[in-house]
Amino acid sequence: MTARSLQPGYFDQLYAADPDPWRMESSAYEDAKYSATLAALPRAHYPRAIEIGCSVGVLTARLAARCDDLLALDVARAALDRAAQRCHGLPVRFALSTLPETPPPGRFDLIVLSEVLYYFDSAGVARLAAAVSAMAAPDADIVLVHWLGETPDYPLTGEEAVAAFKSAGAWQVRQRARTPDYRLDLLSIARSG
Repeated sequence: MTARSLQPGYFDQLYAADPDPWRMESSAYEDAKYSATLAALPRAHYPRAIEIGCSVGVLTARLAARCDDLLALDVARAALDRAAQRCHGLPVRFALSTLPETPPPGRFDLIVLSEVLYYFDSAGVARLAAAVSAMAAPDADIVLVHWLGETPDYPLTGEEAVAAFKSAGAWQVRQRARTPDYRLDLLSIARSG
């Protein structure tokens, strides 16, 4: 494993070599994971949502049906361009991610982090958790979905990344699901008192 957070250039190279490096458009694993992610959402509708790490926009298009306004972020311009084509006509805005350094303005009712936390080192995950906490509306649903297999090129495993995120904030775990391949955690901001 690498010790430091992966930089945008890593992802630019991946998308330059293959426009869909994780087979999000055709993988049965991805399709089942996206269906499980949507099924885990406790609300049928969200006024404002953000997807951190949208890649080519397959989950984005499915999330858009449940959102008035969805902001989709990624660090790779090629991925964003492909996602924008896929989501043409849907209530989705796209932006290059500057997280965790510069969170987008506003509060979100739904925050989705699907297979992104392990690209950060522990300190980066902690900064991202702080940014998510600052972006979350008081009753926001926060969804983490992460691969449990080997991650040799990434700073953390899926388990390590989720543990680091949870330990870096005041979260209430509302739901947990696990398959042999991935884990899904539904969180909210913990209420005091």
